[in-house]
Amino acid sequence: MSKPGPKKSISDWFGKKIAPGEARNVHLTIGESYSSMNVEIQIHIRRAIEEGPVVFVTAALHGDEINGCGAVRQLIQDDKFQLLKGTIVLIPVLNLPAFERHSRYLPDRRDLNRSFPGSPDGSLAGRMAFTIFNEIVTRCDYGIDLHTASVRRTNYPTVRADLDNPEVRRIAEAFGSEIIINGKGPKNSFRREASAAGCPTIIMEGGEVWKVEPGIVETAVRGIKNVLIELKMLNTEIERPPYQIVIEKSKWIRADQGGFLDFHIKPGDIVEQDQPLATNTTIIGEGQSTIHAPFNGVVMGMTSLPSISPGEPICNLGKLPRKYSPDKFEKLRAKEDGLEQQVMEELGSSVLLTEPPEE
Repeated sequence: MSKPGPKKSISDWFGKKIAPGEARNVHLTIGESYSSMNVEIQIHIRRAIEEGPVVFVTAALHGDEINGCGAVRQLIQDDKFQLLKGTIVLIPVLNLPAFERHSRYLPDRRDLNRSFPGSPDGSLAGRMAFTIFNEIVTRCDYGIDLHTASVRRTNYPTVRADLDNPEVRRIAEAFGSEIIINGKGPKNSFRREASAAGCPTIIMEGGEVWKVEPGIVETAVRGIKNVLIELKMLNTEIERPPYQIVIEKSKWIRADQGGFLDFHIKPGDIVEQDQPLATNTTIIGEGQSTIHAPFNGVVMGMTSLPSISPGEPICNLGKLPRKYSPDKFEKLRAKEDGLEQQVMEELGSSVLLTEPPEE
């Protein structure tokens, strides 16, 4: 696949000049529709008077994941959001064709987030990826990409980052999520390829598709501002959590038989090994089996659909590092300022919780 060329000018964006101290809305043509009309993504660019890092913030790379749209829109509409130095590139909807179809995927059924850095003469996804990569990533020094869980699932707010990259680690820790999942990301994913091309990029996962959830938006906006403070682009203090835990391993817990689930957990819960996660029942409510945690962990994501068939995922457990027992983790969490608890309660509302069965 083609690699991006040299870094482009930060004053000339797609034929429009943006002077220091100016904010402008611009458009980038990323393809054509079936009716041969240009497909243009809308971008808000804000430059400070003083030069500094250039940071992109993108949402809806998967077109149905719109929690990030709410966060980006909030920043764009905030008149008090003024940079001390540098430039921020705000893109509320990156994958417009998928967004307009309320779909994760492009009309060619490909995943744009597995198509980077793209090719100028490849598939629809490859061509879009090539344009995005060469017109946006090559102009930027850092990136933040906002995601949610996939359809019929919900995620607790977490940052995903390749912590072996020092600059990726820097902004991942600054973002301020209590949980960071370490990993390079899938091959040809946006954040992996952007980081490899010299633009350290992280993603935030949180919430569900087709929703703009206030707690998730608040978490994302806070994290974006924290990164900008770390890069000296804003002149305030970082809102740091009382702890951060790096998850190195995780596992999707799957159903062994079909049925209707009574959940005993919600996103963000801390669980001990052998703790009940869900009870599988018949349609009329007769218990069939209980699914237990295979290790001490944190519930990073889970299904929001109680009806299940064999092999379908129930929840994604992040394995707690040895030094963090569930009791220690709960004590650390008790020191929180309230926002994460608010988010937990909000996410928990998408599943029906029941008491676990007596052993």
